[in-house]
Amino acid sequence: MSDPELSTVLEAILFGAGRSMSLEELSEMLGEPKGVIHVGLSYLRKSIDQREGGAIQLSNVSGRWILEVKPELSSSLPETFRADIPQRLLPAAALIAYHQPMQQSQLKDMLGQKAYDHVRDLADLGLIDRRREGLTRRLTTTRRFAEYFGCPEVEYRKVRSWFRSEASKLGLTSAELAASLAPEEQMTISEFTDGETSEIEARTDE
Repeated sequence: MSDPELSTVLEAILFGAGRSMSLEELSEMLGEPKGVIHVGLSYLRKSIDQREGGAIQLSNVSGRWILEVKPELSSSLPETFRADIPQRLLPAAALIAYHQPMQQSQLKDMLGQKAYDHVRDLADLGLIDRRREGLTRRLTTTRRFAEYFGCPEVEYRKVRSWFRSEASKLGLTSAELAASLAPEEQMTISEFTDGETSEIEARTDE
């Protein structure tokens, strides 16, 4: 029996992982150069797109690849089949959406050391983009984030405006919104002073 094609192996790995994976991860796992992996992924995406009546698609979200149900089919799935964000990640997700583009160091000031794990997990789920910016990372939301929270916009500035509007309707600041989403036993958000919060919002409005 001949060895399976690289694209077939990649499909099996991404399906089994159930999360997004980077070229670096796949390259290290399979012992192949990143360029070879990228070609394999491109071939796999083309192959999946050509499948008549297929339910899944291969997406590249901020440099990470994931197999997911086509958006137009998500409303047809039972609630129990839809992907869910662990509650422990919701405060970080809310703070990033509210203050984006947000430096990872700012999120760490608000949530403590656990912010790094939460950023990694949100990125693995394809919900945020984390780009290196100096000694820290610049955090913004992705298309998948907008779809998950039912935001009608996908561009991060418009998502930020929508998220702030929704929080305002509830009469909540960003910290209060994040605290309201957190498991009671886990939440300790460092409150910004009014001046510090205004400074962040002024920078993110640029």
